Amino acid sequence: MDNIRADMVFEILGRPAEHLKLALSQLIEKLCSEKGMKILNKTVHEPVEVKETKNLYTTFAEVSLECDLIENFMNIIFNYMPAHIEIISPTNLSLSNLHMNELSNKMLARLHNYDAITKKFIYEILLHKMKDIAPELFKEVGISPMVNQEMPEAKPEVSKEKAKKKKKTAEKLKKRIK
Repeated sequence: MDNIRADMVFEILGRPAEHLKLALSQLIEKLCSEKGMKILNKTVHEPVEVKETKNLYTTFAEVSLECDLIENFMNIIFNYMPAHIEIISPTNLSLSNLHMNELSNKMLARLHNYDAITKKFIYEILLHKMKDIAPELFKEVGISPMVNQEMPEAKPEVSKEKAKKKKKTAEKLKKRIK
């Protein structure tokens, strides 16, 4: 497959203004060091104050790049999250189902991870609000909110008897296969 040539826009918001330009320049330097990546052109724009805010600035960088593999290109998208992407070339991309499966599964794994993190934060916020509204509920039941704590992992308890049955079943299956 031909190299992928694309234009990307990276945005940043924050304060102070000097910090934004430095942070964006460092992001582009890090982008340059990525595997299979070649920066063709880059322009970092001066920070401007955001209207109707106090000392909050925004800036952006336009980056033209070339990437050797679709996998590396997708990694850039997920790891750096540009605000905008325009693929310049090739005009047509051809992927095997194997490549598409791999890319799709990586994307799904990332999305599931984001979903789990989001749900955990929502759970913590709701639990904290419930404790503020009705702390007596937590005292009556003896539950303490797990705010800012790790969620315990469920570990199934396997009795010795069940373990023996599983072992026997596995041995029977091995004999059938032979």
